[in-house]
Amino acid sequence: MANLNEQNRQAIESAIFAGKKIEAIKLHRNATGSDLAGAKKAVEDLEVNLRRKSPEKFVAGANKQGCVSVLACTTLIAAGAVLITFFILR
Repeated sequence: MANLNEQNRQAIESAIFAGKKIEAIKLHRNATGSDLAGAKKAVEDLEVNLRRKSPEKFVAGANKQGCVSVLACTTLIAAGAVLITFFILR
């Protein structure tokens, strides 16, 4: 990643490790003045390299937080529908 000092590079890497790719792209754009497409490509390339080099540093389950909430809500809605149907048909 050209035109990045060590502080900017560490901030971008921290955002990537935390699963905050949009933040990393913003940091890259601010640090280098690159366009959106260039910053996105640079961050994605860096992410690929970091995942190969240090997979243990990535936040576990960062992208799965919402899935549990959606599953729980869907289950509650389905259970409510079954209960309502049961009481109506009873």
